[in-house]
Amino acid sequence: MHEMGVAQQMINIALASIPADIVNPRVERLNLKVGKLAAVVEDSLKFCFEIIAKDSLLEGAELVIEHVPVKVRCKNCQAIWEVDGPVFSCQSCKDGMVEIISGRELEIVSIEIAE
Repeated sequence: MHEMGVAQQMINIALASIPADIVNPRVERLNLKVGKLAAVVEDSLKFCFEIIAKDSLLEGAELVIEHVPVKVRCKNCQAIWEVDGPVFSCQSCKDGMVEIISGRELEIVSIEIAE
């Protein structure tokens, strides 16, 4: 379960991002973008996050996940489309040379701190 390692890294990044001049900060929400190709199981990530965040500034914070679809661009005709299945050939020209342009994301978009 690599979600434990992902959760630990997210917490490390979030804690390092909290400005030092905020007295007794409390993180309310951690907003993420997770691509479908990132191979992250949402329920597992939330579970691991909850466990690791215990007794930290992120304890009780909500983990909000925006799912990013897989999009590809044809290197031949530049067409862009969303991929739902295992077929990676261009819908326009049928060429097989495609470039993945989204769907691998695993990033913290923002951290919301209570006032």
